[in-house]
Amino acid sequence: MPTRRTVLSMMSAAMVGGAIGSFSVLAEIRAVAQPRMRIGLKGYDPVAYFTLSTPTPGVAQYEYVYDGVLYRFANAHHRDLFAANPDKYAPQFGGSCAMNLAGGVRREADPTIWIISNGKLYVFAGTGGQTRFREDSAAAGRAAENWNALKDSPIQ
Repeated sequence: MPTRRTVLSMMSAAMVGGAIGSFSVLAEIRAVAQPRMRIGLKGYDPVAYFTLSTPTPGVAQYEYVYDGVLYRFANAHHRDLFAANPDKYAPQFGGSCAMNLAGGVRREADPTIWIISNGKLYVFAGTGGQTRFREDSAAAGRAAENWNALKDSPIQ
């Protein structure tokens, strides 16, 4: 994380330096000042849950940004399928634990604990949540209602 002093010294260097040097320093400032983009599903390929029926790690070579989240894919074909229809493949609730959301809490999920229900991908923080979600037909609806209020809150 850059300190205020680091950013200010880079800005000073940009003002003092020549035009060519200024542009490179300004590019550095942007790179340092921008927060890192969140990687969805901890780097797992969202399409693989549907096509391979298993969590599959994605690779940095095949990435796509959707709804402010960077997703990785196992191959270009999966990336292209996702890009053509992200609503079909993206995890529900930004990849947060569906059962915790049903209870009103936004919690990080483990992408290896998942189900596809009604054509949608849900991930969970633990196997207990996955089991309860299967048994509670109203859980997805409660999670969707809570998502609107919690989607901008920090993940626990």
